[in-house]
Amino acid sequence: MNFKRDKRRIREQIWNRMKKEGIAPPSRPVFERIPSFVGMDKAAENLRKLGVYKKANVIFVNPDTPQRKVRENALKDGKIVIMPTPRLKQNFFLLLDPEDVKGMERQASTIKGAFKYGKRIKIEDLPNIDLKVQGSVGVASDGTRLGKGGGYGDKEFAMLKMTGKINEKTPLVTTVHEVQIVEKIPRESHDIIVDYIVTPENIIKTDKS
Repeated sequence: MNFKRDKRRIREQIWNRMKKEGIAPPSRPVFERIPSFVGMDKAAENLRKLGVYKKANVIFVNPDTPQRKVRENALKDGKIVIMPTPRLKQNFFLLLDPEDVKGMERQASTIKGAFKYGKRIKIEDLPNIDLKVQGSVGVASDGTRLGKGGGYGDKEFAMLKMTGKINEKTPLVTTVHEVQIVEKIPRESHDIIVDYIVTPENIIKTDKS
């Protein structure tokens, strides 16, 4: 099996379908991205219904646009939000304390706002993470996640695990559109396996194994 080729094929199929069917907003790039999608804010609202979200005090959320509303909601819900710098270009993470951004959650949830209002913290100084929310290009029913191909999600996950900020019991969630859910994604040993898939219409507990 050629993992790289097969994963690339699945990404291309999803990106093309999202563009063709108008699921990705025409104002934003689709290819080579964690794509924005129609209903992404509704998916963020559905995430609030999850018990693992309600119990979490510290949430790690990727910096991509489809998860901006997730970051805003978490801050409004009084949760600490940790965000990696885009493409892990910096050797620090951004920590947003809801007490510091009251009334400014919308601004603070953007990448620009996170740099303005967030605290720059090295990974070893981060608090332990109660929930990790990840964007995806695609995800399978068994929880196998497919990123955009840069390996950044897998790298940050490995770093967090190595430093003890997350562990095997830390819930992993992705928010996507229904068309991003596929039957099968070839799984490699380093791939992130999510516990929940949250869409604008559904909350799905994966067959994680």
